Amino acid sequence: MISSFVLRPVHTAALGISAVFMLSAMAHAAPTPPTASQLAPERTAGVPIVDGQIDRAIAQLDALADSVMKKSGIPGMSVAVVKDGKTVYAKGFGVRKIGEDARVDADTVFQLASLSKALGSTVVAHQVGEGIIRWKTPVVKHLPWFALDDPWVTQHVTIGDLFSHRSGLPDLAGEDLINLGYNKQEIIKSLRFLRLKPFRNSYSYSSMGLTAAAESVAAASGEDWATLSQNVLYGPLGMSSTSSRYADFAKRSDRAYAHIRGAHGFEAIYTPQTDSQAPAGGASSSANDMAKWMAMVLQYGRYQGRRIVAKDALLPAITPQTLTHRPTSASARSSFYGYGFNVGIQPSGRVMLSHSGALTEGVATTFELIPSAHVGIVVLSNASPVGAVEALAVEFTELVQLGTITRDWYSLYANAMAGMDTPFGELAGQHPPMQANTGSPPASYTGTYTNNYFGPITVKDHAGKLLLTIGPQNRKYTLQPWGKNRFVFPLSTQYEPPGSVSSADFTMSDTGKGKSLMIEFLNRNGQGTFVRRGN
Repeated sequence: MISSFVLRPVHTAALGISAVFMLSAMAHAAPTPPTASQLAPERTAGVPIVDGQIDRAIAQLDALADSVMKKSGIPGMSVAVVKDGKTVYAKGFGVRKIGEDARVDADTVFQLASLSKALGSTVVAHQVGEGIIRWKTPVVKHLPWFALDDPWVTQHVTIGDLFSHRSGLPDLAGEDLINLGYNKQEIIKSLRFLRLKPFRNSYSYSSMGLTAAAESVAAASGEDWATLSQNVLYGPLGMSSTSSRYADFAKRSDRAYAHIRGAHGFEAIYTPQTDSQAPAGGASSSANDMAKWMAMVLQYGRYQGRRIVAKDALLPAITPQTLTHRPTSASARSSFYGYGFNVGIQPSGRVMLSHSGALTEGVATTFELIPSAHVGIVVLSNASPVGAVEALAVEFTELVQLGTITRDWYSLYANAMAGMDTPFGELAGQHPPMQANTGSPPASYTGTYTNNYFGPITVKDHAGKLLLTIGPQNRKYTLQPWGKNRFVFPLSTQYEPPGSVSSADFTMSDTGKGKSLMIEFLNRNGQGTFVRRGN
């Protein structure tokens, strides 16, 4: 619990004997929580938490977790709650892998997805506290090869700008390159080819932008990111099951397997490889370990009496830096992003720190922290996002703050996330023309086409059918005729919902050969056009 007063250091020789005894008693007594009238107006919540309300919320967690497991059908989930600096609840539900008997427990290790951003933010805060970098340090100072589309922005964009998603990079910048198999450095270098939005005047979520900032911090520290995280955060907190290396996760005996939802329920098909974006989405941990981290954040950088992260360095991360949601009416609340943390105001009037994470290959996670109540919850699951983890966390935090659950949160979240299962592509679900005439023979389309952002691709004639090859892993797609200079191909990877397809549209030159090629699934940020190289 954070005390409302601070005892300044004094020399005992200057105190009377009764004052010494009084200070000793105060040091060993539990601090008295401030009353509402003792708090500054901006720290006063509109709805008080009555005695016993938090404990009653914790007592309901078993039933709430069982209910959301049944409604969602997810294979497994692990939950932990901290209160006043201690873990007061930690439990697993379900199984680590469908078809196997091994149960999830509070020590089962899950991939964290974007919860990694908040973890990574506290790693950076530690280095800020040590004076190695500042939140305002330009990224290029320690990562000189980093660049964005605008030279001025390149020189001025800071670690904090990228950790708060206000650099101007478009939404999900670089993630399409992750899906094609490019490595971390290749992806970061390619960010310079993306057109920027207004600098520091817009919020656009970019895991690879944040990763670039973290790489700059690691370079300044003289260590790779995973080693730095272990040395300054995971080790000092005793998070023995936590790592920012995929290889460490893969070696755990008590680990959860990713599951996607298919026509016949959840299946363990894919293995997410996340090293290319480790600071933003590549950490792995257990509920018990995450509870230690939550306790540290709620105590402003302290854990079990030890200073882990400097308070002044941590505070900017957990306070608003960027507006993420502009209200639609004068009566609606805004939401914000700090450095790696969502920051919002609850109906109770209390500030909430949170973040959700998801991997399309089958991971969903979330945490919610209520600093004024000294309470936090983390929910980790081994299933693609269906609203289960968020619903459980919100139900619990409503019980903590209000003593009741105000609505059917699972249905709301499930409906909101249902669109994630919608197949991608303008032509998805459509039947091809009976006699599709492309207008030109296959040889007219073959060749190498180039793009600064994605690199080169090739189109070859393979036994009368066009074969498209993309990316460093040489992913191959057979182009099926659809119409004049138009083709389509299925997107049968873990990154797209089943049934997804992409169109491929050629523009022809005056000589009758393909001049350029626009690939739909690579055009989400307007970068999907490739130009023929040579004749």
